[in-house]
Amino acid sequence: MDGDKKQPKVVIFSTPNCPWCGRVKSYLRQKGIRFKNIDVSRDKAAARDIVRRTGQMGVPVVLIGSHPIVGFNKPLIDRLLGFK
Repeated sequence: MDGDKKQPKVVIFSTPNCPWCGRVKSYLRQKGIRFKNIDVSRDKAAARDIVRRTGQMGVPVVLIGSHPIVGFNKPLIDRLLGFK
């Protein structure tokens, strides 16, 4: 990531037993992206919020800035984070 650009806020809504959640978190760590993880199995308000935002009950949901991404959509994640 360019040093002159500030990283957008990244939040991952996940559950502990979700393999795709683990993959997206691992991918972001490899890229040096800081993120907040919210376990929707423990945080019911966050789970309701994500369903309201996306219309989906599935995880992971990656929130980059104000853009929710349902699932591990690497091309869209890269584009929103400014990776080539």
